[in-house]
Amino acid sequence: MSRNRTVPVRPSRDDVRTRILDAASDEFAAKGFADARVDAIAEAAGFTKGAVYSNFGGKDDLFYALLHQQIDSRTDLAVAVLADLPPTVDAAIAELGARLTASIGRNREWQMLFFEYWVRAMRDPQRRAAFAEHRRAVRAQITERVEFALAQTSVRLEIPVDQMALVILALTNGLSVEALADDEAVPATLLGEVIRGLLTRPPRDG
Repeated sequence: MSRNRTVPVRPSRDDVRTRILDAASDEFAAKGFADARVDAIAEAAGFTKGAVYSNFGGKDDLFYALLHQQIDSRTDLAVAVLADLPPTVDAAIAELGARLTASIGRNREWQMLFFEYWVRAMRDPQRRAAFAEHRRAVRAQITERVEFALAQTSVRLEIPVDQMALVILALTNGLSVEALADDEAVPATLLGEVIRGLLTRPPRDG
């Protein structure tokens, strides 16, 4: 007489990676990059340390995977604003600036992790080269997606999209330095006003 056995369902590779990344995000947030431990990440995710290494090469790869999530989230935000464009370009820019500024406040631990890793990368030539390559890929990804979104609208920028992507990345990172130190330092409208100024061509004399 055979007995029915419940066969354990193995999580998919995507599920494994998601659980590991969630655990890594918590570990990095609690301890920073330097003190975070892969074995603690594995335990929190419910897997072995080998599972972490088989899906990610180590802490650096985990950081870059989390960075991709952050970039995708903020790019999705920009594309969503363009897809559901407010009545005027000024209103769209103001909305985008406000949402990006709000995302800084929601991601304090991530911003601190980003700056910690940036310092490490700048002091290590190999890490610096990898970081620079990744940033180039990030800017290209943002540029491609925003160009596609803009093509569906009547909005035309006064400067190339790749330059605008670079400026907005730099602005959000720079403003987060001030926001992390002082919660009241960055008005919700500031980023939108700066972006609008960059997009507005000054009138020509005569």
